[in-house]
Amino acid sequence: MATYAIKADTFVLPGATMQGGYLTITDGVFGSWTSEAPEGIEVKDYSGCIVGPGLVDTHIHGFHNHATTDCDPDAIDDSSVALAKSGTTAWVPTTFTESVEDIGRACAAIAEADDRRGEDFRGARVAGIFLEGPFFTTAHVGAQNPAFLIEPDVDVFDSWQEQAGGRIVKSALAAEKPGALDYIAALDEKGVVTAIGHSDATYDESLAAVNAGATCFVHTYNGQRGLHHRDPGVTGCAMTTPFTYAEIIVDGKHVVPAAIKALVDAKGWQHCVPITDCLICGGMPEGNYVSGGMPVVMKDNLCFILKEDGTTGSIAGSVLTLARGVKNLVDWQIATVDQAIRMATEVAARSARIDDKVGFIKPGRAADMTIFNADMTLNDTYVGGVSVNA
Repeated sequence: MATYAIKADTFVLPGATMQGGYLTITDGVFGSWTSEAPEGIEVKDYSGCIVGPGLVDTHIHGFHNHATTDCDPDAIDDSSVALAKSGTTAWVPTTFTESVEDIGRACAAIAEADDRRGEDFRGARVAGIFLEGPFFTTAHVGAQNPAFLIEPDVDVFDSWQEQAGGRIVKSALAAEKPGALDYIAALDEKGVVTAIGHSDATYDESLAAVNAGATCFVHTYNGQRGLHHRDPGVTGCAMTTPFTYAEIIVDGKHVVPAAIKALVDAKGWQHCVPITDCLICGGMPEGNYVSGGMPVVMKDNLCFILKEDGTTGSIAGSVLTLARGVKNLVDWQIATVDQAIRMATEVAARSARIDDKVGFIKPGRAADMTIFNADMTLNDTYVGGVSVNA
């Protein structure tokens, strides 16, 4: 692979956001940024554009008519290719509340897809696995299947981790469940993030989980005891623990922009993680689908649970792309361009403890980039130094 340089108006680099200049790519990895054009190499001209690290989606259940729980490595690959074309260069495939055996099979299929990829694969990288469940409460079960809710169990987690080939980086649970604190402490010792979600915990119960080692909150506001002035709940704990990370679905439908702004203002953009929580129907036309074993319907750019009588129930998940979410944060004036890109790359990677692999433009790292136009629409995506649109 040849050496070339990217020319653009703005580069979001770890130390600072640089205006103008050139970023060198050699053999699929990042070199250095320079203010002057390097001599004797090709220059790819993205004048007027903003170059940031490749977007990192740390909570996503599927895309392009495939679910992460299909137990099909080919489906993971197809989703990865479609995600890269939509601006995401790394994702953490996220499971549902299913049987212990089915969750294990899903982890094994994701691991198989990741294992067999060669250097020429131009899809989003599998940066880990996120277990969303099954250690939740029925009070906020949402679109998770209540038939498979169980108590936190480290031995069960270890069996999943073995099938995943060590790829599980995050596990969610309700903070009030019996055994939750022991589970959190055990996973923290293993280097795995625990996240509080689908929980009816009080503020004190949530804080006890944070004190035990939980460092993340699952889709803040959604599927949790909300903020009340006499009962701050899970949401209040997310807002007042400055060193934890708070996921937030940034489609404007799960959470309205004003509430997103309240969270970001309270917590700081450095600890807010934009996610999609995208389901199988992301990137697809409106219609009926099956997500996590449950029937859903996609309409009006949202996914709803489909009831037996054919009517729609509660929100099941989004069909958002992360690139669109970044644009939303800027358009709603919640974050600057620099902040929004960093939230969906550097902050996201740190929140899942995968920042040693993805989320930054650094010399020697795989040249994964998301390139935005001046109006924050997606221009191009690079994986390993190659445009996925080439």
